Amino acid sequence: MFDPNHFAIRIGRADWEKLINDPNKPLLNKAIQAQLAPGSTFKIIMATAGWQEGIAQKLHVYCNGSANFYGRNAKCWVYFLHQSHGEVDLTKAIYQSCDVFFYTLADKLGIGRIAKYATAFGLGQKTGIDLPDEASGVMPSEEWKLRNFRQRWFPGETISVGIGQGAVVVTPVQLIRAIAAISMDGRMVVPHVVNPTNLPSGYVEVSRYSDVKNIPVDPNGWNLITDAMSRVLLPEGTAPSAHIIGVDIAGKTGSAQVVSLATRAKHAHDEALAQNGWFVGFTPRRNPDIIVCTLFEGGEHGKLAARIATQVIKAFVDKQRRQPTKLARKDHNAVEMGALWTSPDGDEDGDGERLNGARFQFDLSTPALPLATAAPGLN
Repeated sequence: MFDPNHFAIRIGRADWEKLINDPNKPLLNKAIQAQLAPGSTFKIIMATAGWQEGIAQKLHVYCNGSANFYGRNAKCWVYFLHQSHGEVDLTKAIYQSCDVFFYTLADKLGIGRIAKYATAFGLGQKTGIDLPDEASGVMPSEEWKLRNFRQRWFPGETISVGIGQGAVVVTPVQLIRAIAAISMDGRMVVPHVVNPTNLPSGYVEVSRYSDVKNIPVDPNGWNLITDAMSRVLLPEGTAPSAHIIGVDIAGKTGSAQVVSLATRAKHAHDEALAQNGWFVGFTPRRNPDIIVCTLFEGGEHGKLAARIATQVIKAFVDKQRRQPTKLARKDHNAVEMGALWTSPDGDEDGDGERLNGARFQFDLSTPALPLATAAPGLN
């Protein structure tokens, strides 16, 4: 941390040297320039990719704390607590953050399909935010490794990517944009910095900017993934201490390694080797009004980052509840709404109901038809 007022006058050499040599890099705009492993927050992108490919919804694994892939034993985070997750499906894998499930999913998807979806959701590229010197991050692929290292990609490398480790690195703004898109049924926007003092009194801005990309997301997957994310803050999830009573918050924790888990276990008291804590949370669980990303460098656990993020969300919700808010629409003659509904057509197995989802735009410029006050032909 530093006081920016020091730059209002000529800063002394000693103060400048202290700033540029600080290992915490206080002069780095970490929201758009910090490039770090996303850890388990990446599992939401993995879950979406797996669902779209028809794999994740059918996948069931048994987690006994570790699993073998390509001659190596890949451990789940609960292994170091002498625990296991037992039988795991996609829902449980999300709210309990089971590494073994996502190792398996990554192996079935392969790096090509993982990179395809991660890139579609904006990883490995600048978001376009109106701030200078934004970093691009890295989304690895076979082509990326060949281009940068002149080496072929090995299948074993895909396993670590499946839990947001390995070569994948993101900026906080990339991560929040990607997960926001998933929470909004595939609607991905370009982030912008807006000064709220420029808005009319009593209004908040909605979609002033039109640069929107729509990524296909199956409504059944959207429903299941966001519901599972809401359980992250419940007693069975990874961040129950961040739960806010009366607020529907969904999110995902992440604890990103800076060294291997085995090395970290051997040097448990070395703060320099502490994991980075991540949390991305939003309310409500679908089509949210607010989404917050917290990066707690050296925070060790994503649940600690979650406690910070949910307090920000709570402050927003409390403020919204205290004052009536009008929405300023981009188009005063139209309003867009998202909807979920079931149809009796049956699912792929020929029974049950199918969940559908879509966005609708209603033209408000057409006068509404008068309501009938009596049945036709009756007085």
